[in-house]
Amino acid sequence: MEQAYLDLGRKILDEGNQKEDRTGVGTKSIFGYQMRFALSEGFPLLTTKRVPFGLIKSELLWFLKGDTNIRFLLEHNNHIWDEWAFAHYVQSEDYHGPDMADFGRRALVDEDFNKAYKKEANKFCEKILNDDEFAKKYGDLGKVYGYQWRHWETTDGSFIDQIKNVIELIKTNPDSRRMIVTAWNPEDVPSMALPPCHAMFQFYVNNNKLSCQLYQRSGDVFLGVPFNIASYALLTHLIAHETGLDVGEFVHTLGDAHLYNNHFEQMKEQLSRDVRMAPTLKLNQEKNSVFDFDMEDIQLEDYAPHSAIKAPIAV
Repeated sequence: MEQAYLDLGRKILDEGNQKEDRTGVGTKSIFGYQMRFALSEGFPLLTTKRVPFGLIKSELLWFLKGDTNIRFLLEHNNHIWDEWAFAHYVQSEDYHGPDMADFGRRALVDEDFNKAYKKEANKFCEKILNDDEFAKKYGDLGKVYGYQWRHWETTDGSFIDQIKNVIELIKTNPDSRRMIVTAWNPEDVPSMALPPCHAMFQFYVNNNKLSCQLYQRSGDVFLGVPFNIASYALLTHLIAHETGLDVGEFVHTLGDAHLYNNHFEQMKEQLSRDVRMAPTLKLNQEKNSVFDFDMEDIQLEDYAPHSAIKAPIAV
């Protein structure tokens, strides 16, 4: 199962097109790629490097709450969205620290800059956690995933809860071809800290099994895609649990699948490692609704991966 991901990494290294990108780091990329994961064969969390499942759980629960403020994530020691909120802050009139412009290029070559960045980012996170007004002003990322999933705003000013609607459709009309949730709202894209990368997903029911296909317009294959695979696999498990179904497949369709230029060696190291047995997901059977789950209600068993491989994030 994990081999599908490793094959993607190898294909990009061998055949990818060199492209410039908005971060200034540059990538190798391919366009149009699909992976399939049979969820009955184990939970698709990579074993060729350790992937922090706690971050995946807290981010998905954040989405499902319809939350867009990073404070919830920081309360669960999750920093994967910090950079985008911090970037907004350092561009404001309230920021008076060291110059943080041109982060993508400078982070590649300037060790002193990296140290200063981390120091200022840590101060920023502490203020988000401890200052309500500051968190409200600078912790919010705009109308990103959770907002679109749970509070899609219509032209008449009302709201659509796409997650609730799709769960109800799975329960009442499982043969429907309209069991779709989209995060890509063209009107709201300019106000988002980061336009949705995982843009749309669709469910499919057959033989009492729930499958999910994700369309992802842009995939950071070394850092981001392992999170996306596990997150949507977890979402499929949660919705299957609520709707009384078994899990089928997670199908991951990518538009621009890329490796950043400063991730090549890390990907090569990962490809040199052997694949280990996939872990098993355990859900609290006393919880009935996906909206009732907390961190402790979602656990992994028998996860014994290789060590983590560090790589810089491009913002």
